[in-house]
Amino acid sequence: MPVEVTWWGHATATVRDSGVTVLTDPLLVRRLAHLRRRRGALPPPQAARADLVLISHLHADHLHLGSLARLDAGTRVVLPRGARRAVPGLRRVARRLELTEVAPGQTVEAGPVTVRAVPASHDGRRLPVGRHAVPALGYVIEGEERTYFAGDTGLFEDMAQAVGPVDTALLPVGGWGPFLGADHLDAGRAAEALARLRPRSAVPVHFGTYWPVGMDAVRPHEFHSPGLEFKRLATHPAPDVTVHLLEHGECVRLEADR
Repeated sequence: MPVEVTWWGHATATVRDSGVTVLTDPLLVRRLAHLRRRRGALPPPQAARADLVLISHLHADHLHLGSLARLDAGTRVVLPRGARRAVPGLRRVARRLELTEVAPGQTVEAGPVTVRAVPASHDGRRLPVGRHAVPALGYVIEGEERTYFAGDTGLFEDMAQAVGPVDTALLPVGGWGPFLGADHLDAGRAAEALARLRPRSAVPVHFGTYWPVGMDAVRPHEFHSPGLEFKRLATHPAPDVTVHLLEHGECVRLEADR
């Protein structure tokens, strides 16, 4: 059975493996504070239907309460340990969703699929307050294939060891503004991450979707080019990796080879 990956925009993607639907960092709105969706139609209502939802960290563009409220009642949502203490608004969605907090190394099962939380190098505190230190996570989804969702992360020394063998990597290659802060991957650093992880295939995410209102003319290449730049740069350090550059809402089918 092929594994299917659909990219809805930003860090929001659906991974369907072994009949299980996993949704990552759902952001299903046209506007978030100062950010406006500039490219790609909004995900359709069915994008909010999942067996398991993975939240990588507490930033509002990854842990978006309004988008979580659109999930079907009873949906299981996996978050970094300490999320409920750090984000009081989660109490509202906890009344109708099943929230599970995890730390790196812990696993969650959904039918035949196992999801393992892995470390990320990123300041995952809820801003602007963020007095509680809650670690950012990535996740490895293992069923017919092993799919790595990196969330937001920079390169870190033992990245390949911490993540382990993977078949497909969903890697962030940009951001939502003209300048990336520390502990992010741009196209070049994402290509280096690919060389360390050595999956069979990769899907660039976290680019070309949201941008600050009124800043369309500020460094527009940082909005438009990261996906293509990543695909170009990856050919040198990771020539054996197939990069699937998806449009918003586009799906790729990946045949299992294990």
